[in-house]
Amino acid sequence: MSDQQLLFQNTRFTTSAPDIRHMPADEGIEIAFAGRSNAGKSSALNALTRQKRLAKTSSTPGRTQLINVFNVTDEVRLIDLPGYGFAKVPIAVRNKWQRALGEYLQKRQCLKGLVVLMDIRHPLKDLDQQMVGWAVDSGLQVLVTLTKADKLSQSERSKMLKKVREACLFYGDQVEVIAFSALRKFGLEQLESTVNRWCVEQADESADAELGE
Repeated sequence: MSDQQLLFQNTRFTTSAPDIRHMPADEGIEIAFAGRSNAGKSSALNALTRQKRLAKTSSTPGRTQLINVFNVTDEVRLIDLPGYGFAKVPIAVRNKWQRALGEYLQKRQCLKGLVVLMDIRHPLKDLDQQMVGWAVDSGLQVLVTLTKADKLSQSERSKMLKKVREACLFYGDQVEVIAFSALRKFGLEQLESTVNRWCVEQADESADAELGE
């Protein structure tokens, strides 16, 4: 698969699951998208797949209450995780989301990379840092994606990008940082190439492991 380019425009919705027991078999490769409830996960997924309505977007934060599964190929899936950090929902509902999110991140063996989306104007909140730190400790590759970058001027955007990259130096080369705008489509090529690279590397590692058995 070394030279393969995934055709993200072929991505199709598969299922919405309340927890990992209702998800597809734990095999293949999954790349998850995580972020605060207003970080723009659905918009980023729609931009990546060149589809306007693949992932549901809403002006009301907290709409994603389930683990949404999208198949790029039979072996590669994109996962839209429940948003975290949004307080304006009942505590019982919020706790249920967080349990499902934590269980997926801790137990899903086919999870190979995590795209952590943050509003570029308000990055690296406590929960964001916890998410990145957890992923690094688990050996996952992380792409910090600073969304809504069109809301800032070019100079402000560059300044914030530098600031977040410097903050993430602590994590080493497991964490990359990009500025992204679903509206203007900048950062899209970097998002696409990074997710593609992760999938190719994991597929090649799996193939090598099978040959070595």
